[in-house]
Amino acid sequence: MSVKIRLARKGRTKLAYYHIVVADSRSPRDGRFIEKIGIYNPRTDPATIDINFEKALGWLQNGAQPTETCRAILKYKGVMMKKHLLEGMKKGAFDEAEADRRFNEWLKGKEEKIEAKKSGLEKKGEETRKQRLEAETAIKETRAAEYAKKLAALAAEAEAAAKAAAAPEAGPEVITETVAEVVTEAEVKAEAIAEAEVKPEAVTEAPAAETKEDTAEEKEKTE
Repeated sequence: MSVKIRLARKGRTKLAYYHIVVADSRSPRDGRFIEKIGIYNPRTDPATIDINFEKALGWLQNGAQPTETCRAILKYKGVMMKKHLLEGMKKGAFDEAEADRRFNEWLKGKEEKIEAKKSGLEKKGEETRKQRLEAETAIKETRAAEYAKKLAALAAEAEAAAKAAAAPEAGPEVITETVAEVVTEAEVKAEAIAEAEVKPEAVTEAPAAETKEDTAEEKEKTE
């Protein structure tokens, strides 16, 4: 029987996480398994990995073959490194103390890398939050400026409306005075014209009267 270390999908749609299991290679992916040895959640940054180190190492030593994803997970947690050192000990390349020293040194370097990554992510998150805050502040300032412009425009319109409402109160008086002046000037002109028309008739009628008187006198003398 071929045994594999692989992932079994759990969780809801778009919210998946995985169990790290040891199962028969002939079993379905999410079907029966022999033993569960850990949990893997790729939705966090960095990914959350909780694995039973000793059980995983034991299954590897017994010939279990991990899938590519599980191999990367085991390598990340140091299980593959420990297996390599134990094989070196069996071959006599170094003793157990040297194997432990190398493993602890590797583990320390790995932890430093993980902490550096976490610090970088925290710094990046802080910068992102700062940028968002600056962007929100800029948007608020822009909105406040637009609101102030609108208020100024409304105030100007209200002032113009007030002036327009106050202007008609004085308007009729001015118009009445102007009309009175025009009427007066028209009356004066009409009187002047009337006088000019009357005088020539008077002059014309006067000689006629004098002529009649002269004729009467002549008649009297003749008689």
